[in-house]
Amino acid sequence: MKDIKYTGFLFESLATHELNVYAKTNDAIVYHYNDSYGYEVDAIVQKRNGDYAAFEIKLGVGFINEAAENLKKFAANIDTEKMESPKSLNIITGTGMSYRRPDGINVISLASLGV
Repeated sequence: MKDIKYTGFLFESLATHELNVYAKTNDAIVYHYNDSYGYEVDAIVQKRNGDYAAFEIKLGVGFINEAAENLKKFAANIDTEKMESPKSLNIITGTGMSYRRPDGINVISLASLGV
């Protein structure tokens, strides 16, 4: 707990594991997204039919706005002539309640995933 950055990496690993569990039961795959423009998203969950959702994973609620901006930049950069937009943009956190922000991004407490 003395190294919050390291603890954040552990939390991201736990959340990604849980996303993998849910993905497998829903015929989906979890990917990490990183492109040549410098955009990075912690997890993309894609179903076999091509539908997908993007997830940023942040241990503390203090990083929610930063994560939301990252997700919005990612979504704005998608060439919708070649690929559909994500079905949802989501932030998984370690604390707090789950809710939908006014900009439509879902904030999901890890406890909501049953952990």
